Amino acid sequence: MSLRLPPLSILLAIGLTCLLIVWLALGNIEGFRDTPPEGDGAEGPAPTRVEVVERQAQAFSPRLVLQGQLEAYREVELRARRSGRVAALPVVLGEQVSQGETLLALAREELPARLAEAEDELALARGELAGAEDLRRRELISNPDYLRLQSGVSQALAEVATLRRELDDTRPEAPFDGVLDRLDVEIGDLVQAGEAWGRLVDDTRLTATAAAPQRDALSLVPGLPAEIQLLDGTRIAGELSHVASRADDSTRSFPIEVTLGNPERRRLAGASATLVIRLPERRVHRLSPALLELDGSGRLAVKHLDDSDRVRLDPVELVSADADVARVAGLPERVRLITLGGGFVDAGERVTAVTVESATTRAAPDASREAR
Repeated sequence: MSLRLPPLSILLAIGLTCLLIVWLALGNIEGFRDTPPEGDGAEGPAPTRVEVVERQAQAFSPRLVLQGQLEAYREVELRARRSGRVAALPVVLGEQVSQGETLLALAREELPARLAEAEDELALARGELAGAEDLRRRELISNPDYLRLQSGVSQALAEVATLRRELDDTRPEAPFDGVLDRLDVEIGDLVQAGEAWGRLVDDTRLTATAAAPQRDALSLVPGLPAEIQLLDGTRIAGELSHVASRADDSTRSFPIEVTLGNPERRRLAGASATLVIRLPERRVHRLSPALLELDGSGRLAVKHLDDSDRVRLDPVELVSADADVARVAGLPERVRLITLGGGFVDAGERVTAVTVESATTRAAPDASREAR
């Protein structure tokens, strides 16, 4: 009797079933291993690559540039102290005069005669008082009468002093060395007491005035070097001489003054000028303005790396800036600035740093290498 073999399809099914049972058994054995098989560990994403450049802080003297005007060091409006007719003009308009020199002569009229009379009255009063001294020693004059004579002497002295001052007022003198810059009277004119008749200017030195914003006023102290730039390009060295202690009510800025020499007496008073004041030296980093960004508090900040290649976002103070270079304070003395890729990383994130060769003469990173 012959045996009949099962069909080929049944044999294949049985073989596949056996292979599946063996595979499952091996899989369960792998699950009981103490250590995972090599190559099966889950790995996170690779750190973001950023481009950095090392920078060292540099000494920098900031400049405060203000618009102002020049004024004469001293200037006075000449006014008549008494009424009178102009008798003479000893000084010509535009002439240089010395302190104490007579600038104007008013007619004295009856003043000399009145002074002579007052001096005679003074001499008489003094004589009567001297005679009363002898009577007083002999108790032949009452005390009120003696005091009345003393008062007469005092009144005569006051009258003489007043008339002498009025005589001096007819010959006004220069209060300081200067130039008679304005003369508004002619011989024969009648001037009234308090009326302005001229102007005296001392322009051997000049004062440049301007207004400093509140933000910059705290850095200003008298004695800082300054430079005045005129419209024709001339530069004159000076020194900050005054900073107001109180801001102007209307502009909230602080008036300042810069004093400079003018030995050649150039006609500069009243002209406009640019004031450049050198502020105290500071340690700053030079970088591209494109690397500046705002932190969560709205302050200017810069991204850089710490020693562990983690991103830091530190607030900075903008000391100066132009289209190509920004100078900031507040970063460590030596810092690794993120120049490329900073826009893809956050503070505290670990990154892969790629250092870029940076020439020391290079002013700042190219703005195209922005941390974005």
